Amino acid sequence: MKRMLVTGGAGFIGANYVRLQVKSKRCEELVVLDALTYAGNRASLADLEHEGSIKFIHGDIQDTPLVEELLHEHAISTLVHFAAESHVDRSIEDPDAFINANVNGTHSLLKAARNVWLGRTPSKHRFHHVSTDEVYGTLSSDAAPFCEDHQYQPNSPYAASKAASDHLVRAYHRTFGLDVSTTNCSNNYGPYQFPEKLIPLMIVNILHGKPLPMYGDGEQVRDWLHVSDHCRAIDLAIEKGRSGEVYNIGAGNERSNIEIVRHLCSLLEERFAASELLRSAFPDSPAARGDANESLITYVVDRLGHDRRYAMDFNKAALELDYKPLETFESGFARTVDWYLSEQAWWRKVMDGSYRDWIDTNYVER
Repeated sequence: MKRMLVTGGAGFIGANYVRLQVKSKRCEELVVLDALTYAGNRASLADLEHEGSIKFIHGDIQDTPLVEELLHEHAISTLVHFAAESHVDRSIEDPDAFINANVNGTHSLLKAARNVWLGRTPSKHRFHHVSTDEVYGTLSSDAAPFCEDHQYQPNSPYAASKAASDHLVRAYHRTFGLDVSTTNCSNNYGPYQFPEKLIPLMIVNILHGKPLPMYGDGEQVRDWLHVSDHCRAIDLAIEKGRSGEVYNIGAGNERSNIEIVRHLCSLLEERFAASELLRSAFPDSPAARGDANESLITYVVDRLGHDRRYAMDFNKAALELDYKPLETFESGFARTVDWYLSEQAWWRKVMDGSYRDWIDTNYVER
């Protein structure tokens, strides 16, 4: 059984991955390292901490001695690296934070892994790096989806920082022999996503009758991947992926941003029509009055350098890893809307920052 260190495990994708590992019972020990920035929410893992399924360490991936200590102390054989600053708008406002976290942070982890795993007595290991489709740049409407050998052409400070981290992982494999794998994923959605990203932001704003800001004409296209499919793909890459290889992970669900928002509006109208409790809880939502949620859509000035389209060719992952997305567009979005409706305590806490008090009140610290 694996002894695993997950960086950024209190973030959106990381928390879902940690939960998958606990459920599968394939880890002898599972250590989570997270700096708990604004998007890292310990509340997402509080029940797992309480039951002793994970060991949580509050720390920074740029602390190389700490990472080395964790790798030694827990005899870690697999490091899965999620920790990253990931919001494009924030990277435009403050690129330095993205260089520090995504470039310097990844390099710190690679140094620690090399020092521990490739020391005097090299040990069996795998360093898995989680990256993004944004490193490839943008596609025209009729272009073929990104494949793994597509030229890197990042267009935002965030994408550039992730591209740099990808290159560092490759370099440590080619130069030092570190056993690595990388997955580049399309747009994730699902439970535990911080409500600044498109889907949870729109859900929460619809519930409260707030404007639904839509960049430009809203026709930017993304391939929407349910986080559960992404997490399964990461496991497949670790278990079956060739050392040094890159695998693109997508879902084949290309939709424009405006399509996504309209679909969310419709799904929530259905939920409101069927629930008096929901109408009472959120009286400011148009759906509570029987009105159309789309009335909240507000077009705003487009983001600087906004990529027009992303799409992923995941044939390599399908052939080499037996990867296949299980969630359809319809099933994944319905599940996501229902999760945010049933887990209001979570998103309310993480949005106002009181999740820290909530953990202290409800769970024993370990």
